[in-house]
Amino acid sequence: MSPSFYEIVQLSNGDYALRRIDDDSAPLVKISFSEEAREMMADRDMNVAKAMIAAGIEAVGSVAHDIDWEEDEQEATEISPSYTLH
Repeated sequence: MSPSFYEIVQLSNGDYALRRIDDDSAPLVKISFSEEAREMMADRDMNVAKAMIAAGIEAVGSVAHDIDWEEDEQEATEISPSYTLH
């Protein structure tokens, strides 16, 4: 299996996305900032998006070995909220 390379891109609607370089399918992650948040960041939104993605990757790497994925999948099917919490 060849290694995958990723890139962070700004989408036409202003959101940021993490995607595989060689794959045009849906991005792995999307980050969207409100206008208020963009104003507060004063043109540093790309740097913030990069930091958020890096933190997410680091968090997954550090907790992946402690997670019982089968147990989590069972719990997820038992509890199905009508909203998405971020």
